[in-house]
Amino acid sequence: MLKIAVLISGGGSNLQAIIDKIKQGYINAKIEAVISDRIGAYGIERAKNENIPAYELNRKELKGNLSNEILKLIDGKVDLIVLAGFLSILQGEILEKFKNRIINIHPSLMPSFCGVGMYGIKVHEKAIEYGVKVSGCTVHFVDEGIDTGTIIFQNSVPVYDGDSAEDLQARVLVEEHKILPKAVKLISEGKLKYNNRKVIVEE
Repeated sequence: MLKIAVLISGGGSNLQAIIDKIKQGYINAKIEAVISDRIGAYGIERAKNENIPAYELNRKELKGNLSNEILKLIDGKVDLIVLAGFLSILQGEILEKFKNRIINIHPSLMPSFCGVGMYGIKVHEKAIEYGVKVSGCTVHFVDEGIDTGTIIFQNSVPVYDGDSAEDLQARVLVEEHKILPKAVKLISEGKLKYNNRKVIVEE
């Protein structure tokens, strides 16, 4: 059984999607820890409701030490780190110890609308401002860069005339809840293989 830690910063709807899929038997995994980089994030309540160990860290106080504090909590206890709406940037030793074992969900079709400053509603605002006709979300491995890791899955959604950033965000979120659990499932089954920057699903 795959042991995972889920890192959040807000409401934790992607966390809930994973919890639900585990309970349904879709994913053979156990969430060993939910860690928030923000005090008071609702995702912590979701974890407590499921009796999952939950930790609140203050990113404003910890600053550059945040990644080390997370590593202390999970080192030797989990196989995979899932960033599910986690807004801080992991750095340092945790990236080495969990190389190719950290995944993230990003609310755009990378490499569009990603990188420094591109998170949350800002991503959707930029997509609409640019006038794209299609947007979506990406699950990718995390490396030393910001949104530069190898892409695992992408799902697309249409962008309609008259869409607000909130409209687009809601449409994309539906797809996020599909592909993030899917990625965790396939990792748990050992079905994701690498070929340079390409991830191949072995059925």
